[in-house]
Amino acid sequence: MGNWVVNHWFPALVIAAWLGINVFLFVYYFLMFDMDEKFYYTREILGSALAWARASAKCLNFNSMLILLPVCRNLLSFLRGTCSLCRRTMRKQLDHNLTFHKLLAYMLAIMTAVHTIAHLFNLERYNDSQQAADGSLSSVLSDLHQDGSDKWLNPIHSNSTVSTPAYVTFTSIPGLTGVIITVALILMITSSMEFIRRSYFEVFWYTHHLFIIYFAGLVIHGIAGLVRGQTEESLKKYSPQHCAQYLVYRDGRSTHHHCKEPEFGGIPAEVRPHVVMHPSKVLELQMHKKGFNMEVGQYIFINCPSISVLEWHPFTLTSAPEDNFFSVHIRAAGDWTENIIDAFQQQKPKIPRIEVDGPFGTASEDVFQYEVAMLIGAGIGVTPFASVLKSIWYKFQQADQSLKTKKIYFYWLCRDTGAFAWFNDLLASLEQEMEESGKADFLNYRLFLTGWNNSIAGHAVLNFDTVTDVVTGLKQKTSFGRPMWNNEFSAVATAHPKSVVGVFLCGPEALAKSLQKCCHQYSMLDPRKVKFYFNKENF
Repeated sequence: MGNWVVNHWFPALVIAAWLGINVFLFVYYFLMFDMDEKFYYTREILGSALAWARASAKCLNFNSMLILLPVCRNLLSFLRGTCSLCRRTMRKQLDHNLTFHKLLAYMLAIMTAVHTIAHLFNLERYNDSQQAADGSLSSVLSDLHQDGSDKWLNPIHSNSTVSTPAYVTFTSIPGLTGVIITVALILMITSSMEFIRRSYFEVFWYTHHLFIIYFAGLVIHGIAGLVRGQTEESLKKYSPQHCAQYLVYRDGRSTHHHCKEPEFGGIPAEVRPHVVMHPSKVLELQMHKKGFNMEVGQYIFINCPSISVLEWHPFTLTSAPEDNFFSVHIRAAGDWTENIIDAFQQQKPKIPRIEVDGPFGTASEDVFQYEVAMLIGAGIGVTPFASVLKSIWYKFQQADQSLKTKKIYFYWLCRDTGAFAWFNDLLASLEQEMEESGKADFLNYRLFLTGWNNSIAGHAVLNFDTVTDVVTGLKQKTSFGRPMWNNEFSAVATAHPKSVVGVFLCGPEALAKSLQKCCHQYSMLDPRKVKFYFNKENF
């Protein structure tokens, strides 16, 4: 027994932790989908099969994330090298990689069986509820919003013989990808049997490459969101605990006359944004999402199903963590952005729904870790710094003493400042706030107009003595052309000879190379003198 403990305590600990995480995920999400008020009406149709399907799905995602790691040979070699000084007991656990890979595969097989069986029950219950005409709550729910809107609960929209569970399975994205994923997994597992692996290795080898199809299908499996819950907005107004009976007794016998028909949406986070239109066709979406927490400079992915079900586009958050909402600014720069701007401008027949994924981290999160920061935005690359500067505005208002940053240099290069009039307003507010708080020298910003004509330049020269800039309306005068980066870095190094300076860019690769070169050139070897650290946005 003692020898077993010496040789196997670590793998036993790893397996126990892995099993513990699986149990936690399954129980947590089972209880959530079995008890959450958001899925009250969904459970009226699906019963406990909803919780079984969703809990097993979470475990499937977790184990799918892990299953490739034990068979990444380069990763294992790297770990062996980095653990060269580790104890032998720790290093030799890497030899059990295939055993762990098999355990993950067994767990995937079990959870796939649970998930598939649960969804077969779900489809059958969807169909039974749609076919029923008994006035029960489940049948009433199945008939709601079957007029072409996107608020439905039952994905089987008709009681005809065409709209059957089999039809939905093979004509919907979740159904079709589910079949493909399951078949690929079955082929990979069966071809891994020792007899086939030893006698027909080529079969095992080539069949195992179906993992590409498996993961591709897994990524898009849940896009359509056939299993739905009540939307947050509808839930706040019409609680199912009080309004369920209204749906059954809508002939005046209900005591809850204030109740209306609930609205449903996909399980991915759907939000109804508040819309602000800015000059030069720039759309600002201000959104609320339960549990949403952000840091400065982060970004999100946005999908608008009414425009494209499959397209997700990244946008930098322009709000600050201190705001009671989160926002993005969208400028027309292609078909999708033009379509979404038109959709929100026209609002026909109503404001479109959007789905949000994120937020995700970027280099800009570290701005406040430096005592001096140089922020460089080129064109639309100004957006992450809107979040940073807004947060600074809040910190000054709240007299936040924990702010480590003592000086910010902000450079904005753009072809047309009119496209970013919303950003001019932010800079104007910052100017006023910093003057009133006695910190006018905290922010040094320079605006560079890289695209102009002679009339604009001439007009600016003639009005150079005015208090505000004729191009932007700000007190800081606009420069024409591009910055001389050597001069800028030299000036910052002279002003802050003993500081650590963070250089942050959101812009093109050519500009990144120039700035990185300057960071190296003006950083001193002496650790007591100025250092420039380059950070670039990538998403």
